Amino acid sequence: MTPGIFASFFGTDPLNLLFVVILTSLGTWGLPQMVQKFYAIKNEQAIQKGTVISTLFAFVVAGGCYFLGGFGRLFSDQIDIAANGYDSIVPTMLSGLSEGMIALVVILVLSASMSTLSSLVIVSASTLTLDLIRDNFAKDMKESQQVLLIRALVVVFIAISAVLALVQYKSSVTFIAQLMGVSWGAMAGAFLAPFMYSLYSKKVSTASCWVCFLFCSVLMSANMIVRPIFPAILQSPINAGAFAMLAGLVIVPIISAITPAPDKKLVDEAFKCYDEKILVPLSTSLNSEK
Repeated sequence: MTPGIFASFFGTDPLNLLFVVILTSLGTWGLPQMVQKFYAIKNEQAIQKGTVISTLFAFVVAGGCYFLGGFGRLFSDQIDIAANGYDSIVPTMLSGLSEGMIALVVILVLSASMSTLSSLVIVSASTLTLDLIRDNFAKDMKESQQVLLIRALVVVFIAISAVLALVQYKSSVTFIAQLMGVSWGAMAGAFLAPFMYSLYSKKVSTASCWVCFLFCSVLMSANMIVRPIFPAILQSPINAGAFAMLAGLVIVPIISAITPAPDKKLVDEAFKCYDEKILVPLSTSLNSEK
């Protein structure tokens, strides 16, 4: 309703827009369910192809999202934003489509949600079973018992997700982007810096990973429970989530510098795979030299 309010390229609130970009850009780098997909890479040629394909796909998705948001303004006279919130815009836009198109959109949304949920709970259940329980509490666990426990934990994590969804639906945090800020801030904030630094450095300490994990988890939990005590700019879960990711990138190198380095033998064993020589056909290798 304000003339000229959309005249600026970065909108009326560029700082909060920057936090959104940070959250949605850095967030995927640290999500375990995203990182584990790289284990399926066949060879270096697949990396090259995947880089091109994923970049083009990112332009399509990002461009579509921004245009969708822009055209959402055309429906402002049909929606009571104050009463129904911003998440009512897209359903209103879809209400004029045919039944077949609406069914297609619903299927796409559900498939995207289920793929994320399935990969997340499988990674969580297998990590908890294999890396925590088996390696520390039940070292003689049989393979059949491991599979059974993973399946049970999958059910538990799905149930927890359903409960959280119902609780959040009744709470003050009902905006989808806010929920994403909480979840991504806690998870990507906890894993982004340890993942990224550990790929290139052998000096990332165990203590730095724990400090990063606890800081981001406690920060986002507090943002949900006692949000009013936060500074004004961090009361938004989106801003708090972006801050958690950036803070982790600072915490890990600082704590690693003042705490004991990890066991050299363990680190060398982890990086040993880079020195392994494997004979492959010339068509598979990126190296053009004969």
